[in-house]
Amino acid sequence: MLVPLFGLSQEKDSLNSPLISVNDSKIFESINIGFDLRTEFQGYTFRGGGQDYDGVQFENGFTALRISGKLHEKVDFNFRNRFNSGSEVQSLDRLSNDIQLAYVKLNANEKLDFYIGKMFGFYGGYEYEFSPLYILEYNDIYSNALAFVTGAGLSYQAFDNHQFRFQVLNSRTLLYEDLYGDVVAEDIEEPIWPVNLVVNWRGSFFDGKFETHYSASRSNEVKNQGTYFFTLGHKYQNNNFKLMYDFQYSFEEIDTKGIVNSLLAENEIAENVLYVENWMRAEYQFSDKFQGLLTLMTSTAYDNFNTTRDHIRTSYGAIPTLYYKPFKKMDLRLFAAYIGRYYDFTAYATQNYDVGSYNRNEVRIGVLAPLNLL
Repeated sequence: MLVPLFGLSQEKDSLNSPLISVNDSKIFESINIGFDLRTEFQGYTFRGGGQDYDGVQFENGFTALRISGKLHEKVDFNFRNRFNSGSEVQSLDRLSNDIQLAYVKLNANEKLDFYIGKMFGFYGGYEYEFSPLYILEYNDIYSNALAFVTGAGLSYQAFDNHQFRFQVLNSRTLLYEDLYGDVVAEDIEEPIWPVNLVVNWRGSFFDGKFETHYSASRSNEVKNQGTYFFTLGHKYQNNNFKLMYDFQYSFEEIDTKGIVNSLLAENEIAENVLYVENWMRAEYQFSDKFQGLLTLMTSTAYDNFNTTRDHIRTSYGAIPTLYYKPFKKMDLRLFAAYIGRYYDFTAYATQNYDVGSYNRNEVRIGVLAPLNLL
């Protein structure tokens, strides 16, 4: 008597309609599935600072699967898995670093949206806003920053040309003991909540020809110590020309980027570190098939900023790039680029940390393809 009743109960429990049904073809009009690929052949040299090295190789610079869409008139989702990234599950947020995006956006009304899940921080500027697919090399802060973390946020379209956003995020993906281990410092303690607060403003002026993208954030990395991060982003665009400029200022009571910290002895951590950066990118569309880019950047690092303000190094970068798009209906681009970086360590850094200035020169030829499968 119980067997058929139990079977019927199981059958009824399984009748909940799935969000996506193969019988409803309309749902696929709201789902986007893509495969992003950047593969390149590279040749590079290192010179100076005790380095004398040449190399040639093929590299998968970026490979990712992305799925996004609208499940309901007020519910969107976004997911991206980068295959050439770390796959170890992080001890704090319980996701691996290869899952960059996994969040839901809820539309409260025409002006207010809520976000929850693993997402990009609402940091200002335009360098960070590009997908890693389109950036051959980030400046020093974003090369070492934790870009994708778990949390919640909201965006409010206060006026037609002005949007404000706010986020509460984890400041790291690893637990204290996994990240810092046996670091020797009296003031390094685990906080109750390693949290990061981000505020953001986006403005548009002169019929969209000039835009601003500013942000300020305060993170609590360890107890009573963290990072103050400010970004001022600007963009001018007119016809076939775009020019973007970002200024970034990151004062870190605990060095979260690791650039200064990498010079110290094992089980030590740099404190009161300052990074100041400039990033500029110009784009010009020569024709339907050819586009030229030029990226210029500098990054300056200081140690013991509250006291002696020791200048450690300044790095410089230049990345001229040429895109060629052979197909009209497919966004597949062939590219050739030169990446030049120079790392200039000061006399103070040379005397105290036994380091020397060096440069890296690199040529890349490859394919960039954001392939939309559905």
